[in-house]
Amino acid sequence: MTPHFNVGTTVGSPGPKPLDGIRILALEQMQALPFATQLLGRLGAEVVKIESPNGGDLGRSSLPAMEDPSGRSVGATFLRNNMSKQSVAIDLKSPQGRQLVLDLAPHFDVVCENFRAGAIERLHLGYEDLVAVHPQLIYCSLSGFGHALEDGSASPYGEWPALAAVVEAMSGIYEMKRSPGKPPTVSPMGALGDISTALFSAIGILAALRLRDATSKPQRVDVAMFDVLVAMTDIVVNFSSLGMKGTMAGVGIMDGFLASDGYFILQVIREPQWAKLCDVVGKPEWKDDQRFASRSAWTELLEPEIRPVVEEWAKDFTRQECCEILTSGGLIAGPCFSDDEVINDPHLADRHMIVAMERTDGLADPVLLPGNPIKIDGLAEGPERRVPWLGEHTDEVLRRELTLDDATLVELRSQGVIA
Repeated sequence: MTPHFNVGTTVGSPGPKPLDGIRILALEQMQALPFATQLLGRLGAEVVKIESPNGGDLGRSSLPAMEDPSGRSVGATFLRNNMSKQSVAIDLKSPQGRQLVLDLAPHFDVVCENFRAGAIERLHLGYEDLVAVHPQLIYCSLSGFGHALEDGSASPYGEWPALAAVVEAMSGIYEMKRSPGKPPTVSPMGALGDISTALFSAIGILAALRLRDATSKPQRVDVAMFDVLVAMTDIVVNFSSLGMKGTMAGVGIMDGFLASDGYFILQVIREPQWAKLCDVVGKPEWKDDQRFASRSAWTELLEPEIRPVVEEWAKDFTRQECCEILTSGGLIAGPCFSDDEVINDPHLADRHMIVAMERTDGLADPVLLPGNPIKIDGLAEGPERRVPWLGEHTDEVLRRELTLDDATLVELRSQGVIA
């Protein structure tokens, strides 16, 4: 493994970041909201994360994992989404714990949560509760199916727990992509549902900050994962309305092909591209063959005729060579990389997209994490801090924000309110 950018280092000239001074109190767990707040933190925001004293963020228990200095598991989901945050362990089920959050809220610009819809209100930490103590608050809720709208209407799925795969399935894309007679492929792109929802949440928070500054009024941002996935898989609704229901068969060729050292992908969805492919693979006569006169025909004849010809041509070249030949011929192609190839890719190295965090459990190789894909001229990247251990900053934050003294902290800890 070749780490390209280490936690604690800075690339570029240090200076102000666009969200310097913005403070976020995050009642969050798993991936969608933690990714959003981590992204905002990379742009300069300060993020204080509230976790349960009993195990913390559920992402800590995911696998694979490493151990923290106390021997507790820190799972991959948590490691990917919590760089440079402060962790405060508060029991939100206790009245004193809830009061601590209400006392903390006025010290922050944004309070955000991704509890199951209705759960945060039952804890008396919903929008109305927080705005009562912080009249200029930005409150962002991220859930599977959103909260009730102003007219009182609510989702029929509102009580369902929703992880990424659930809303991905409900978006229609699994059925559209499913091979006949086969079950759907679940989570084909890792965290598509989580990270896409995170990005819309981050945009919503940024827009709300702008609106609050213009109006001095509180703002409520409500992002439903199901809504986001319908937006991300936009072809499902759009293609259906245009007569292509539940299929992509008429689109053309979008598939993987075998070269001498693995697979590359090729996309042929326009007639001029088809003509170029015929020339590259040595089949110029196919350009005038009426069997291949439509895009749907390319799909129908992919397996019996097109794939054997393309792969016979490709067997003498590597994936990289195939893609260089195809792209130089005006086509769209790219190699299918392995994990090691991604980690050692020169493009990613130049753009500081692989971040290395030193392990704390005695193993030499660092934990590797994706970097920040937002590049702004003149804006330095880093320094980032490692993920926080559970409750690592509890005393520090409560002393700083609420001026609690040692005796009070000891008493709260003895009661299990904080950890």
